Amino acid sequence: MNIKDNWWKILGVVFMLYTLIAGILIPLKPGVLEFSNSRALTGSIYEVDIETYNTYLTIAPTNVWLLLPDDKLIKADRTNVIDNNHISASIPIPHDLEIPTDRGIAATIVIDNASDGFFIYPDGVRIKKGDSKNTLSPEYYSISDLKSVKDFKFPFRGVVFETIRNTFFHVAIWMSMFIILIVSCFHSIMYLIKKDLNHDSRSAALTTVALVFGIAGLLTGSMWAKFTWGAFWTDDVKLNMTAIALLIYFAYWILRASIEDVDSRARLSSVFNLFSFVCLMILVMVIPRLSEDSLHPGNGGNPAFSGEDLDNTLRAVFYPAIIAYALIGFWMAQLIYRYDILKNNFLDKEY
Repeated sequence: MNIKDNWWKILGVVFMLYTLIAGILIPLKPGVLEFSNSRALTGSIYEVDIETYNTYLTIAPTNVWLLLPDDKLIKADRTNVIDNNHISASIPIPHDLEIPTDRGIAATIVIDNASDGFFIYPDGVRIKKGDSKNTLSPEYYSISDLKSVKDFKFPFRGVVFETIRNTFFHVAIWMSMFIILIVSCFHSIMYLIKKDLNHDSRSAALTTVALVFGIAGLLTGSMWAKFTWGAFWTDDVKLNMTAIALLIYFAYWILRASIEDVDSRARLSSVFNLFSFVCLMILVMVIPRLSEDSLHPGNGGNPAFSGEDLDNTLRAVFYPAIIAYALIGFWMAQLIYRYDILKNNFLDKEY
């Protein structure tokens, strides 16, 4: 192999291996799975049992806190570490805590130690005004009193848990598919301008690979949906629009297979390829954002990827994954194109 001419293939393989190894082996940050009590009253003791994830509570002294809306912390006056992933705590709630409405205020559970750093369950506890006459006035702490550690771990998300790693597969595959389709459209445009059949062959090869990537993205998305939404397929507008977009690209191949004249096939399929890409953009990128029914991030009123959903640790694997899939996809398209050229040359010699 000529390394000078094939460096991008080597880069694609290296990035692919990096994505697989790093995406599977890098652990998640600590987090709170569930807790026993979501209600507290002023002037009383808030008792709670907490189950954590990927923590080492027995290694170092562990504290449990309630973070109030004004960023003040109340520390538990009693904690009982059961094992590495279970702890119970008693937190005194001040009797004079200001509760502006009958709905109460939302407080965040915070746990910290020198091994895990601090991790939270946001707005998990509702504090309301109590009738107790106990004049509890615990000391307030600030966020700077929490222990923190610097480590390279993926963010813990309470809904997706370990399946956040599918970001490197489902989402990255779709992103690379869009890149491949953009290049395919470029070759379709070049064919319409220059009438060079090589551009048509390259466009067809790229579209074939993109369609395979689209199917892979749909399958990985269905597996993710089964874990997070409870079903492989739901009545989600983005899922349905994606299926329609892929059917349009299937129609592209039916069109190519139904036309025998080479020039007519190249001309019509180039136009249809551009039409299909516009439909894909509208169906997958526009309509779900206008709908109120989609569960996907960034659609149906749901927030898009935030700094916690796609933090620097995820980006360190996510972006190389997109590059890896795109380069592997171009490599696959090159092989399909070369096969198509050899087949046409063989047929020309026969006739």
